[in-house]
Amino acid sequence: MSLPRSVADVIGNHVTLEVEGIDRMYLNVYQPKLQTGKGAACFFRFHRKQPVASSALMSVMTRAFLEQVDRFVADHGIPVVLFAKGQRKDDIAAEHRARFAGSEGVLFLGKAQEKVAVFRTEKRTDERGKKYPWIVKSSTPVNQFYFYCVDEDFGPFFLKFCSYFPYTAKLCINGHEYVKRQLAKEGIAFEPLDNGILSCADRKRLQAICDGLSAAKINALLRKWLAKLPHPFTAADRKAGYRYHVSILQAEFALTQVLDRPQTGRILFEQIIRENLDLGRPDQVQLIFERRVRRDTPGRFRTRVLTDGVIPSLHVDYKRTKIKQYHKEGRALRTETTINNPLDFKINKGLNNLPALRAIGFAANRRLLHVQRLSHDCMIGEDAFRRVNDPVEVGGQRASALRYADPLVQALFSALLVFRLLPRGFSNRELRDHWAPFLGKTPQSITPGQMTYHLRRLRLHGLIARIPHAHRYRVTEPGWRTLLFCTRSYNRLLRPGLAEIMPQEAAPDTTLRRRFDQLDAAIAQWLEENGMAA
Repeated sequence: MSLPRSVADVIGNHVTLEVEGIDRMYLNVYQPKLQTGKGAACFFRFHRKQPVASSALMSVMTRAFLEQVDRFVADHGIPVVLFAKGQRKDDIAAEHRARFAGSEGVLFLGKAQEKVAVFRTEKRTDERGKKYPWIVKSSTPVNQFYFYCVDEDFGPFFLKFCSYFPYTAKLCINGHEYVKRQLAKEGIAFEPLDNGILSCADRKRLQAICDGLSAAKINALLRKWLAKLPHPFTAADRKAGYRYHVSILQAEFALTQVLDRPQTGRILFEQIIRENLDLGRPDQVQLIFERRVRRDTPGRFRTRVLTDGVIPSLHVDYKRTKIKQYHKEGRALRTETTINNPLDFKINKGLNNLPALRAIGFAANRRLLHVQRLSHDCMIGEDAFRRVNDPVEVGGQRASALRYADPLVQALFSALLVFRLLPRGFSNRELRDHWAPFLGKTPQSITPGQMTYHLRRLRLHGLIARIPHAHRYRVTEPGWRTLLFCTRSYNRLLRPGLAEIMPQEAAPDTTLRRRFDQLDAAIAQWLEENGMAA
């Protein structure tokens, strides 16, 4: 009996393209000097030379920023979209991208109200009973401006500004869109996935482009568009050191492995799920993330299988970091590590720490594949099944399929098992004499020509081989195993199992029949409760 192999070992034989790259990144664009009430007060008192720091001064800045945004939209003819609650922003962005003809520009401005941290002024009383204003942090619903854009180098992205002081922004990019843009600019032919690459004429250059997406390039993208879009801070503010910094809120690191047999990828992934439901245990998690898990380590350690429509996905959690694995678009195995807080790994959130996070994310993907186990390579099994059940062509000779559920084929398989242990093999006539009774016929009703046709089919499918210098045949080793498995599974599993669940034929007291009846009743009840016709 063979030992279970790692998923990495199994799929290594079936991958046509393997790419590691940054997927989505969600970045915090903030003013480090304006994160506290004291910092906000210093901005107005000492930088802008105001006698008193209060939220009234923030309102003046906000009105000026809103006027900038209105002028920018009017001057450039940019559509404005008011996002409704629950509306998918990505779907709206896709519609606008489909109509956009340029290589770079603003697609539209989206507006939505979201609850965020802001500053407000409250009245305080000193020790002499005199009241004075004091800036404190609070939270309230505020308009957010979503600038959905297309960049020549990065492709689609959005930059979201809070419309109130200190005007914190969020930048969302997609590393795979960056890669697609670079491949197109260099004239390298490729076939895209929805969020990845399916095939590429230059795989080495593809991986080099993925590796080249650096913190410096992301920062340059931000600076470029801060200069193009309305800016809440003046040039004097920026010169005085009030410049935006960037930190990482969320980063996804993806390993995409395109499979050579897309039709069996789903089978492979379902087997991965079935055999690895214990991945969320602490002892497994610490192997995947190479971190020690103790009793006081925060977070829930679990394995979850989620289904979106008919597509299942496997999820493993470590603190606020998650690994998701799924069969992407029926073509590739996708493994994604999403780091929602770099502090899970004692790494600062600054964008300059992207290389360290990249190493952690990609290593976690690889270790997951090595920790996962499969008892067998289902793709090999699929190949073996297709070699029998599909037509074949060998040396220019074609043979029709030996269909598993065909009674004629099942009878032929059963007859062949008789000759497995005969050292002299069997002849055309001997097989005909054993095969005919399985069909309810006499041997004389089957002509030698008909038998020759079936012998040829069996030989080209590799189930039998002709003995040299003789008109006799023997059952091959792979043929014997195939014959035995197909006949046993058909006679002992498929036929009796179907007989137990058929309403008219089955006895009502069998376990399988009762379970199917319960399932049928539950579905009928659900349809009735939801007013649907069965």
